[in-house]
Amino acid sequence: MYFRGQKFLVAGMSRSGEGAAKFLLRRGAEVYLYDDVESERIAALTASLEKEGARRVPHDGLECAADECDVLVLSPGIPIDNPLPLAFGRRGKAVIGEEELGALFLRATAVAVTGTNGKTTTVTMTDCILRDQGKNSVACGNIGEPLVNEAEKLGFDDFAVIEVSSFQLETLSSLRPHVAVITNVTEDHLNRHYNMENYIFLKSKLLRNLRGSEYAVLNHDDATVRSFAEKTRASVIWFSMQPRTDGVWCENGAVYCDGRRLFSVSDMKTEGAHNVYDALAALGAASALGLDMEAAARSVCSFRGVRHRIETVCERDGKTYIDDSKGTNVDAAVKAAESMRRDTVILLGGRDKGYEYYPLFKKLKDSRVVHAVLYGENRYRLLSAAQEAGFGSFSLCTDFETAVRVADRAARPGQNVLLSPASSSFDEFSGYEERGDAFARIVSGS
Repeated sequence: MYFRGQKFLVAGMSRSGEGAAKFLLRRGAEVYLYDDVESERIAALTASLEKEGARRVPHDGLECAADECDVLVLSPGIPIDNPLPLAFGRRGKAVIGEEELGALFLRATAVAVTGTNGKTTTVTMTDCILRDQGKNSVACGNIGEPLVNEAEKLGFDDFAVIEVSSFQLETLSSLRPHVAVITNVTEDHLNRHYNMENYIFLKSKLLRNLRGSEYAVLNHDDATVRSFAEKTRASVIWFSMQPRTDGVWCENGAVYCDGRRLFSVSDMKTEGAHNVYDALAALGAASALGLDMEAAARSVCSFRGVRHRIETVCERDGKTYIDDSKGTNVDAAVKAAESMRRDTVILLGGRDKGYEYYPLFKKLKDSRVVHAVLYGENRYRLLSAAQEAGFGSFSLCTDFETAVRVADRAARPGQNVLLSPASSSFDEFSGYEERGDAFARIVSGS
């Protein structure tokens, strides 16, 4: 891609937008900036980039920008069917994402991970395995730094472990990882992707560029992911919670790789079946990379988890407060609830993502959840689903802070207070991290 003489419109001043704009400015491109959100952070960032040569585009200047600019670099927060990318498409102009820009200039060996749940843990585990074996590795993409910020820092002997979301896959076409991992595919983001067929297609895109010399690490227990093996030219490495003869699997409480016992699940510092699945996926990636599997097993067993994913925040007055703010869909919330070993008050709510909540409450009836506090924009949809499922112990609140305080009062000594919202955070927060931090601040009294 030739930068000098081309004009790029960077839409969305998130971390990825900032990274893309700076990358392009360093290469002498003409860069235009647009964000429809007004905030102090965005205003300060835009002013800083203008000093480096970028130009801000007002809302009424978008049509002119679509006429004048050659390439649209789209934030993952902006849907591909938004009027802006559609305007570029009608003009026959390129629409790419920041991760696509980074992929074009990546020299390092790439391990790319997607799926509905478990992406962040799998990426972090894989990165830890590589680092523990003396490799220069970085976890990036939808976690940590944007790929475009890391691509040029990494050489041919280095590793990029990249978390890839369905939003990023909308505008990603050039990434060819040596190892592609798909953890699972369950209902999520249907408010953005409209139906499961579109969502499944996007997840399968990660495998599209793989050749026979590369590897697809796939969840054999997920029927949708299992079907992806028929559509890839790559060598498939399976991971499963059922006994197998190849790949990585769990049998009688122990983890095996290609017939060799690696460790007991009880040796892991993280608990729950979801963490075992993530460990199996990370070990599958390690196997594909030809790493020392005994050392990889030690890395997995010493891994302590990631922030905002079933993370114990504090214990107070005999109650344990657990942050699973990253649990933004039904399947994640169910897994969090099923991992509880004590009676639990759960916080559910936020912005709706387009799926049904009835299955959530049916599952909660058979879990250790004894009370649900429903809050946020989608609280009445949650309430309706709870009543339909016959889940009768709940409270209804408007805002997040009130909901946390109600949950605290509802919980008894010896019980958990679990934030696992099954919903987006964007009704009150900029992301799940900010929501999790707010939860921790409220329950710790700081």
